[in-house]
Amino acid sequence: MSYIYKTKGTCSTQIELDLDGDVVHNVKFTGGCNGNLQAIPKLVEGLTVAQVEEKIGGIKCGFKNTSCGDQLAKACREAYEAQKSN
Repeated sequence: MSYIYKTKGTCSTQIELDLDGDVVHNVKFTGGCNGNLQAIPKLVEGLTVAQVEEKIGGIKCGFKNTSCGDQLAKACREAYEAQKSN
């Protein structure tokens, strides 16, 4: 299942991802810090939604209450819940 998530409170504006059951694939960010946004997708490729939440959920960026990683964790959970309700 492909999913698009509009981020909130980060430099990136959108996250695209694919879910195969609860496994995350093909994460792509729009906007944000180039280095982080290349690294994060490689690090989470093949992880489950729960693993992504555990590893990067709750991370903050500077004075912000969220980060691109935290937004990705939220996006994965939202996509997973949307997939279950279909």
